[in-house]
Formats: sequence, C-alpha cells, structure tokens
Amino acid sequence: MTRTMSPGLMATTLWVALLGSGAAQAADTSLTFNVGAVSDYRYRGISQTRLQPALQGGIDLGLANGLYLGTWASTIKWIDDAGGNADIEIDLYGGWKGEIAKGFTLDVGALTYQYPGNDLDPSANTTEIYGALSYAMFTLKYSHSVTNLFGFADSKGSGYVDLSASFDVGGGWMLAPHIGHQTVRHLSAASYTDYSLAISKDFNGLVPSLAVVDTDTDAYVGPNGKDLGKAGAVLGVKYNF
Repeated sequence: MTRTMSPGLMATTLWVALLGSGAAQAADTSLTFNVGAVSDYRYRGISQTRLQPALQGGIDLGLANGLYLGTWASTIKWIDDAGGNADIEIDLYGGWKGEIAKGFTLDVGALTYQYPGNDLDPSANTTEIYGALSYAMFTLKYSHSVTNLFGFADSKGSGYVDLSASFDVGGGWMLAPHIGHQTVRHLSAASYTDYSLAISKDFNGLVPSLAVVDTDTDAYVGPNGKDLGKAGAVLGVKYNF
C-alpha cells in the first residue's frame, strides 16, 4: 500500500514540530483525555460495530501556536465481518488550527486509521489529509485519502466532504446537525450521503449525547443481511478530563 507519509514518520515529524515551538510555550500546552461508550459506533453514517455498542477513548495534545497531536481508539466489528482479523481501530492525527481572518478558523492536518492485525487485501489501514474552515457555528471540511480507502481496491484519491454546525439551544444543550458525502474512487456503488442530528450537554466533563443517524445507501451490509447504514438512534456518554 502506497503512502505519502507513514504513520510513524508523520508522528515523528509532528513531534519535532511541537518540540521546536520552544520551552517558553510549555505553560500554554494542553493535554486532555477522554473515555466513553456508544450504543453503536457510526462513522460517516455506517456502523463499524454491527449496530452494537463500542468502547472508545483518546488523548489530545495542543500548543498555543495552534499545533496539535492526538490519538483515539474504538472497538470495532466490521473487519472481522469482512473476513479480516482486527477488533480495534486506532487513529493517529496531527495538524494546525488557528484564525486566518476575523471570525474564520482554518484546521489542516493528516489522520491515519490503523487496524492492528488486519489481514485484508487491500489493507484496511487508511491515511487521509484534511482541511476545515469554520465561521461562527458552521464548519465545512474536506478529507482526501492518500492511500486506498478502508480496504477498497484502487480507491486512492477518494474524498469526503461534510458540513456541520453547533447551536446552543439553551441550558447548555448543544444541537449539532450534519450532512456529508463519501465518494469512493472507481466504485460509485459504494459512494453515498449521510445525515445526522445530535444533542449533547457537558456536565463538568461528563457529556451524554443522543444522535439520529441515516444514509441514502444500502450497499453496506453486515452478517445476516443487516443494513449498516440504516436510520438509527445512537446513545453516547463521554468523560473529558
């Protein structure tokens, strides 16, 4: 599988950049952790867990100059269902986020999805570069695969574009609508649009959520003919510390 940058090299390069920002910024460094669970791990509208629960958690490092680095993991089932051998997803990502004009925030970076032990051919391991522009409560983002996409053959150059927003509807409750479109290069039958509407509230680090998720595809099918992109509700809880 061809990569523009290996996960190890990407992480090393980002660490060098972070360390090179200088000790004077040490007081502005933030290190946060999160752990949680969901009733169904939906990624871009498609269930990664056969419509069943998942455990999740992550670590994020940020600096005052806008550079950041992080990792996140979740239990999964889809690779086993596809005939592979992996029950966990580990994401490694890094980039820069900052204001580029009054009210406009740019976020650019790279993210690699790793599935340790997966033996699918092509490999399920995927790397994307991304860019997001935010204004007020709205964010428009584009992600571009620089490897094959999640095991689809000859799919390098696939893209995902999404528009999302976050509204305070009172009492600290946040409402987040989302729409996205996944294009799988050279495989139009696997391309689709997903939608979701989520509500959540932060109770001093404890964040419960409820999301309604749907897609316009029935091409993603699990064991026993389960439609992994069907409409459904997802309950979640996360603790940030």
